[in-house]
Amino acid sequence: MQARARGEHGQGHDDEGGTMKLVELVEAGDVAGVVRELGELTPDQRGACAAELTALFEAIARRENTQEERIALCAARLGCQVTPEATAVWIRSHAYFTMDAWTVDLLNLYPVAWRAELAAHLGERATTAGAVFAVTEHLVRDTGCPLPASHEFVLAWLYDRADNRERHPRVLGGAPGADFLERLRADDFTPKLLPLAVARPGRLVFSWHTSERPLEALIGLAAEGVVDRGELIRNLFADMVGDPPHGAQAVVTLEALALTPTEHAGVARERAALVDHLLGRLLEDGTRMEIAPFLVFLGALASTPAEKALVVRDYLALLDRSLPVATYAQEVLTGLDEAGLLEPELLTEACERVLLRPEKKLVRAQLGLLDRVARRDPARAGRAMVDAATTFGHREMTLQEQALKLVAKHLKATDDSVLPELRTAAGQLSPGLSARAAELLGAAEPLGTANQFGTPQDTVTEQPHADVQPYADVLPAVPEPRPVPGPLATAAEVAQEVAAVVANDQDVVAFERALDGLVRHSHLDRTALAEALKPVVRREPKSNVDWVQSDLYDVARAVRGDEPRGRAVLMHRAVHINRTTPSRSCSLAGSMLAARLAEAMDVIESGTQPFLLAVPTLSTGALDAAVLVERISALDELGVTPAPVDLAQALLRVAPTPDQSDQQVRAAAEKLGSDAGRRLARWLREGGPAHQDSEPKGWPHCKPPKPASQGWWTPARPGVVMDPPLPQVAASLIGPYVGNSGLANPMAPFWVAQLPHHREELMARDYFEPRMSQRGWPRNLPFVAESGGPAGYSVHLALAFGLIWQTETDSVVDAVLVLAARKQLDTDLLGRQLEALLNHGWAYADKASASLRTAAETGAYATVWSVLRAALPGLLGDTPVRGAAAMLALAVECASRCGARGEIAEVTALADRKASSQTVKNARLLRDALR
Repeated sequence: MQARARGEHGQGHDDEGGTMKLVELVEAGDVAGVVRELGELTPDQRGACAAELTALFEAIARRENTQEERIALCAARLGCQVTPEATAVWIRSHAYFTMDAWTVDLLNLYPVAWRAELAAHLGERATTAGAVFAVTEHLVRDTGCPLPASHEFVLAWLYDRADNRERHPRVLGGAPGADFLERLRADDFTPKLLPLAVARPGRLVFSWHTSERPLEALIGLAAEGVVDRGELIRNLFADMVGDPPHGAQAVVTLEALALTPTEHAGVARERAALVDHLLGRLLEDGTRMEIAPFLVFLGALASTPAEKALVVRDYLALLDRSLPVATYAQEVLTGLDEAGLLEPELLTEACERVLLRPEKKLVRAQLGLLDRVARRDPARAGRAMVDAATTFGHREMTLQEQALKLVAKHLKATDDSVLPELRTAAGQLSPGLSARAAELLGAAEPLGTANQFGTPQDTVTEQPHADVQPYADVLPAVPEPRPVPGPLATAAEVAQEVAAVVANDQDVVAFERALDGLVRHSHLDRTALAEALKPVVRREPKSNVDWVQSDLYDVARAVRGDEPRGRAVLMHRAVHINRTTPSRSCSLAGSMLAARLAEAMDVIESGTQPFLLAVPTLSTGALDAAVLVERISALDELGVTPAPVDLAQALLRVAPTPDQSDQQVRAAAEKLGSDAGRRLARWLREGGPAHQDSEPKGWPHCKPPKPASQGWWTPARPGVVMDPPLPQVAASLIGPYVGNSGLANPMAPFWVAQLPHHREELMARDYFEPRMSQRGWPRNLPFVAESGGPAGYSVHLALAFGLIWQTETDSVVDAVLVLAARKQLDTDLLGRQLEALLNHGWAYADKASASLRTAAETGAYATVWSVLRAALPGLLGDTPVRGAAAMLALAVECASRCGARGEIAEVTALADRKASSQTVKNARLLRDALR
């Protein structure tokens, strides 16, 4: 170290000797010796030692060292700072040392003027960290220099007095006293620094981190007349306006201040500014945790009703935000109305914003307000009842009924002028309430929602008028599968399609065309394709555990001859995978995909097969039999044997067509002479693998259902053993069931496209059971609904799970409606499955009813009624399932709209009970609607 110091610095003998001596003393841990040696050096000589001491610091930090070494090194480095400014910078940067006797001795090496200048520099940017404030205060008291007046110094002073840190006897500073307030009273700094603290109290109060809170001390001193309380309050509010604190801090502060009415009025302008800021933040909305601080802050500001009335439009706007924000705004507006400060038209606007919201709590509170308005001032009853009638358009029949009862309660206090408005509003009522509304409002015919999708309820009778059409559901048009475009024509088009798949791996058609394009154009001009793929492979796809379509990226890398990823190595194992035991991460469909990708890489390397057989002709994944015959014929002419997994996927996608061309296609297949051709011909003759029924043994079909219908009914999972066998990864898709121990990635559209004529077999696997793999599968149900093959027990069970979980509700409802439009929805089966699940402990009847309501409101009231009719008997036993009231309310609306008739014994029995629960009330409404 000494030799290196001499070589690096090239100083004269004295400088070099001083440095060597300091290094020796530091390594010996001799703090007093370091201070003595520094005293013998000139300022220039001390400055010359700084670089070597920095190097020593880095060396010591990398090895074991003692506390004495660290203190000695700190003293040496501090003493080698030449100017007051440099010394202040060093102390602030290395503040975590304790000011001790050695620090005092070291500072005393410098002249008084130098030390006073150091105090000034430190005071400009004082902190409470380590020794910064202690050094500054010592220098002020030692030299008698002016007391720093920066806000940072004031803050550090108060922190120090609150913490009451112990000092070495030789270090000047501190103040006596048992607590913070006593120390401030006894401190000779207080007369000058405390007024400065009061001038900017915000940062002091809201950034406090010690056990002693300064605000209480300031309030105590204000009570003693040491500081001006009015100035403290004004300055504190001014700071809050400039930099609003967290809500919890503001609440504590305002509670501690305990403003008098005069003081409260004195900061009205500042409070108004804070309210404006907080309301603006609430208008941006957010999560419950995000907005909670702003709500408590607003409450602590305690605005008067008159002040709130000035910004009433802002409170009205808040009614459209999230539940906590809307609840707060509703409470404020209620208070304004009770204070006589809310204009009638503004109350009407508030009702329009609130009474159709889905949250029952808000709606009921608003109806309660209207009830109090009508009782408090009968002259306002008419306007209040018209406002209440807004609820007649709510989707919840229970809230409609509550509003109707409120109108009935106060109708006598109104005049006849409001009846037309009430009758018009009653036209939105659920049909189950229409007769009651007609009787109440004096209408000649029942009032109820005119069925926008068919016949008005009041015209659905046993003997309808001749010009009235019977009710019919409005279902979506039956979706027609889109034809898959032809092969990609150029290498550039292939690169674009590959990039699209890597970015979004949900498009089956794009994937199939891209994979075929990689094989085709590698066969035609691999060099050109590799160049086109160069920008595509720069960015890897996001990581997945299961195999997904974006793994096409590895095929693109193989085309270019790039170093394969580790994932690509694993992919090749999938070609020979033997799925006889459950997988803990990969799906059967994912293994099949991996096998296809790995095989495509082998085909590209061999250059034998010019295109793939399995590219579908329809977006569902289906492959036209005639097209497959042509493709195999083309390979036969070239003398090419198709890759086995590619052939297996093509066979799983093809199915004979039932029209006249079927015989012609089979005849063409019989003429093929290759093994692949003969396999296709046999496949077409036998119609492919037989469809498998997944209905579990013992599933009850009788009506009313047996008690056995309550329970979890696992689908039957038979498997077909193909002869001749398919490759194992393909056979596993429809072969003997091996199960999954929980999949890492959710179901994807390509799973459905692998078996476009066997959706029941696909859904019979445990992909949608309550496991890890349940995430995200409901969004794929529309693909299942649009796919081919029977829709049996497993497809309907997936719909039932989707309805009660209420995740991806739109997708689940779309699947239900598509199956209904295709006349493939078994409403009785779906209803019985819902009943079994809800009775088995899936307490989600309210969620199921919400999902079914979404389907009904598209115009499928008869379809939803058919499901409910099958489900309700088993749900209304001695103790109806939780949420039965919501299902009964939906049943009333659906049955009334579609004109359903016929008693349901369980509904009648429940309706005849002497009870007043909402479930019993809704049962009575349904009983009456079915008569």
